[in-house]
Amino acid sequence: MTNHTMNRTILVVDDDKKIVQLVSLYLKKEGYRVLTAYDGQEALDLARSKQPDLIVLDLFLPELDGTDVCRLLRAESRVPIIMLTARATDEDKLLGLDIGADDYLTKPFNPRELVARVRAVLRRTWPEEEPNADLNFGQLNISLLRREVVAHGQAVALTPTEFRLLETLAREPGRAFSRSELLDRAFGFDYDGIERTVDVHIMNLRRKIESQPGAPRYIMTVPGFGYRFEGDHAA
Repeated sequence: MTNHTMNRTILVVDDDKKIVQLVSLYLKKEGYRVLTAYDGQEALDLARSKQPDLIVLDLFLPELDGTDVCRLLRAESRVPIIMLTARATDEDKLLGLDIGADDYLTKPFNPRELVARVRAVLRRTWPEEEPNADLNFGQLNISLLRREVVAHGQAVALTPTEFRLLETLAREPGRAFSRSELLDRAFGFDYDGIERTVDVHIMNLRRKIESQPGAPRYIMTVPGFGYRFEGDHAA
């Protein structure tokens, strides 16, 4: 049992009780506390009242579907969300990421892989050793210790994956990162996701930190390769 499992609570949401039981069993074996819900409204109520450290959320649910739950939670919380979906198309996966999910897993899935993804998302959300430093770029301030971002004088709510991507880019201004390298850095393990995943997260980041997302000052596209961070900006 590691620091990333101790005292961590996972909310598992699926209308299939067998999946909930199976996932709960594997998570409990790893030392996690587990909450369960079987519809979207119950999930939303539990997320608000119990404030879990991570949510495993099925895309298709009664009452409120997973996309609605994710959108509502993203408006008020930065809790990491791993989306489960029975659809394997790139469009469905990208939709989940676009509305704020941090990762996705396609059904049927190996419970051990889900546990590995839970561990990886928690590791990048709650690092064991935080650097006591801030990164300041004029109107953009990144606190690595508090995991907080202020852009143009306003606090910005980033998902854990968005923060990790921004941190990776901002630590090395001017360096061009490939999409595959950013995938590895952001997801923290051997991730088999499509590289367009990075584009979705970058698009969301630009919406949040850039005054003009269509003409970015900080996160620049490197055509045919990936992205780089431009950090030489005065106030």
